[in-house]
Amino acid sequence: MNDVIQTLMNHRSFRQYSDLQVEPDKLKIMIESAQAAPSWVHGQQVSIIAIKDPARKQQLSVLCGNQKHVAAAPIFLVFCMDFYRAKLASKMEGKSFEAVKDVDALLVGATDVGISVANAIAAAESMGLGIIPIGGVRRNTARVIDLLKLPEYVFPIVGLCVGYPAEETAQKPRLPLEAVFHEEQYNPDVEGLLEAYNQTHREYMQQQGLTERDWTSTIAHFYDINPEYGDAKRTLKQQGFTCDNL
Repeated sequence: MNDVIQTLMNHRSFRQYSDLQVEPDKLKIMIESAQAAPSWVHGQQVSIIAIKDPARKQQLSVLCGNQKHVAAAPIFLVFCMDFYRAKLASKMEGKSFEAVKDVDALLVGATDVGISVANAIAAAESMGLGIIPIGGVRRNTARVIDLLKLPEYVFPIVGLCVGYPAEETAQKPRLPLEAVFHEEQYNPDVEGLLEAYNQTHREYMQQQGLTERDWTSTIAHFYDINPEYGDAKRTLKQQGFTCDNL
């Protein structure tokens, strides 16, 4: 196992951070690593905004669902899918700009952001930093867009807390490999694997002194009419994404 694989396999999320500040050169390496990620047609449909100001982080922590670690982290990064530059490129070349009328733009933008975030996380963890991704930036997207002054065709997808961990944390157990890895074709017969994983998940929760809960119960509860991200669809249209199925 080389160092890269060991870093990837050792991933965990941190919500408590020390008072140490993240060195500018390490932040730069994170951003450059994110920028080095592959993207659709080399369009590089990603922008990253670094938030260090305590007052602005506090505002974002509230908008993200009162997640205190957003305010506590030395740096909060907001990863956005960005078609603003593509729009400018179309204007510069005298071409029409139709991309955001197709749902594929959302897939492209979200995928580019996901790959970029993964690179940034790997870079951060390889340098001893701790992180936790924050999907809560999509809870109040219109207000986040206003706070960060995002132009048309730019939309916040995920945040990332970055800092030096204040304490060690256990790694959460993952689903059995057989539940996520399929050869030649998809095998839908995984209910037994999920039942077994529920037990593993409950044991982990117990070991951490947390309320025991099945993994399936947690996931089912989240996807049972979750209104928390309800304004995302409206805000996508306000930002210029006019796909028919929005």
